[in-house]
Amino acid sequence: MKVAGFTFIRNAVKNDYTIVEAITSILPICDEFVIAHGNSDDNTLELLKSIASDKIRIIQTTWDDSLREGGQTFALETDKAFNAISKDVDWAFYIQGDECVHEKYLPVIKREMELCLEDKKIEGLLFNYKHFYGSYDFVAHSRRWYRREVRIIRNLPGMHSYKDAQGFRYNDRKVKVKHIDAYIYHYGWVKPPEGLTNKVRNFNKFYTTNDEWIEETYPEFTAFDYKNADELYHFSETHPQTFLSRVEKSNWKFNFDPTKAKNKLPLRRKILAWIEKVSGLRLFEYKNYQKIA
Repeated sequence: MKVAGFTFIRNAVKNDYTIVEAITSILPICDEFVIAHGNSDDNTLELLKSIASDKIRIIQTTWDDSLREGGQTFALETDKAFNAISKDVDWAFYIQGDECVHEKYLPVIKREMELCLEDKKIEGLLFNYKHFYGSYDFVAHSRRWYRREVRIIRNLPGMHSYKDAQGFRYNDRKVKVKHIDAYIYHYGWVKPPEGLTNKVRNFNKFYTTNDEWIEETYPEFTAFDYKNADELYHFSETHPQTFLSRVEKSNWKFNFDPTKAKNKLPLRRKILAWIEKVSGLRLFEYKNYQKIA
């Protein structure tokens, strides 16, 4: 069994993406790792080259900055990385620049890839998600956020990134997947308030051509308004080893009362949240995959 990791990145330093932590968190179970590095105007390339591993191969790409609708640039860059992996790779492990895998899940993930290798009906592996929010001490929950997504896919012609690179399609249909007992830790919302505002400003430039809306919604040099989580839960477990130095160096205050988050929900969302909590079912959930196992 041969496994390739792949990702894309641009201006990781400027936007404080934890790309090194993301890559190194899954590197132990990868035989190779392809990084599509865009035309950065900071020291991202030097940062990538500092990762001490002969598994890593960096390809240079140029982002089409004229594509500013729906995040389609992200899917195009993901496909560039995926298409550059070796032809004899069986499984391709995708990870984004603000994600990470705890080392405790690596044996589980590797075992699932081995178990599913000969079952050609299974085209991908579906992961659970923990969305950290505001600080490393809280995990957020919202029906508007994905709670599961495909991060391992077979190396098949016709497999491609979908929409804004959240998931994948195989020959333009949903990927058939097995749901595994492993988590992706998403740290995209963990930054000081000012840094998060800058990241969101830059991020939204790939979703809309309306610069006026960006300026009005996320004014420069303002603190981020932490109100888009429905509920917050205190995180009492350990973070991945690759993230520990960031956790130790974090020095901002997250002054948000998690007990107030759920109280502001509309009645309909409160009811749906209660059903999910009691039954585990998320009614009307958008699923970017077809679960068959």
